[in-house]
Amino acid sequence: MNHTWHWRGEELIFLPERALWRPKGRELMVADLHLGKAELFQAHGIALPSDGDRGTLNPLLSLCNKLRPTRLIVLGDLIHGRLGLTNSLRDTLRALPELCDCPILLIGGNHDRSSVIEGLPQHPSRRLGALWLSHEPETPAGHEPGSLLNVCGHIHPVASIRQGCDRMRVPCFAYAKDQQRLLIPAFGELTGGHHCDERYRKWLVADNAVVPWLDPTPTPHRTRVAR
Repeated sequence: MNHTWHWRGEELIFLPERALWRPKGRELMVADLHLGKAELFQAHGIALPSDGDRGTLNPLLSLCNKLRPTRLIVLGDLIHGRLGLTNSLRDTLRALPELCDCPILLIGGNHDRSSVIEGLPQHPSRRLGALWLSHEPETPAGHEPGSLLNVCGHIHPVASIRQGCDRMRVPCFAYAKDQQRLLIPAFGELTGGHHCDERYRKWLVADNAVVPWLDPTPTPHRTRVAR
């Protein structure tokens, strides 16, 4: 079940696939796929199964097939690092626009910057309607504060749900009103998450649905570690 949210004149649809849909231009947005992460860990002697990319790419292709976007926008960290860019992954990325059946705009993330991805050049942050698209959280340069909604990845937002001694962390969309910023969850299968505290309005992604959530238990603010 999707959730529709409006920010001024923008209609945005939060998808349970951990993606964002903008109906006005039929743009599909995802962030933080971190493809090749298992291979990068293997290069450092850490054993991880190599099928993580399939668990990330197959849902992406299914989503593109279902929605037929005019463009797929990746908000950074398409890959996890240069060492994970195997020949097989390079071939897949080269074919990705054809597999998705739409152009792909890659906004470069911190994990992408040391790599050249054939056919997918990295672009800087940019405006789309009333949105400012970036990988890391940004204040749009040259615009009135709060005039644009910063839609970004990088943080891998999650919410903590507690019941007695039990605790569960689930991906979420998170909106910070004071910064006019929307964090979208990591799309990749092999990704962790950063807890978003009570300052954020949150929508949980669970059981193939997006559900509004109010965290009843405030937690101390912790400094985020860059991903």
